[in-house]
Amino acid sequence: MSDSKLPSGIDRVVGQRIRWRRKELNLTQEKLGDLLGLTFQQVQKYEKGINRVSAGRLYEMSTVLGIPITYFFDGADAYLQHEALQVAEDGDDIHAPIMTSEVLDLIAAFQRIEDVSLRKSLLATVQAAASAFDDKQAED
Repeated sequence: MSDSKLPSGIDRVVGQRIRWRRKELNLTQEKLGDLLGLTFQQVQKYEKGINRVSAGRLYEMSTVLGIPITYFFDGADAYLQHEALQVAEDGDDIHAPIMTSEVLDLIAAFQRIEDVSLRKSLLATVQAAASAFDDKQAED
């Protein structure tokens, strides 16, 4: 198989977006697979970016998931630019954020909060906690 057929960064972005939307709709991989005529294993491979999603399949997914096809590429430029950076100024490797189910759940829950001031307050709290953690790590 040639390199051009191997999954790439964009395949991981598309897979991540499939997963986010599926979780937003509270669908299991099995249910999404049923709606698309796929096995849950195939959905899982798409979500992990192991298998590429064809243009036709992507169109079907956008229809089933009720989103425009461009949804799958939202944020792709920033992700791919970040992925392309190999070494930080301090010499440490840079890694793209890991989208665990916990992170995805947090994002989905955060997006459901309609009160803008509450969202801003929660974001400030999380940022303060992360900063405090960074400060603690720097001391150790």
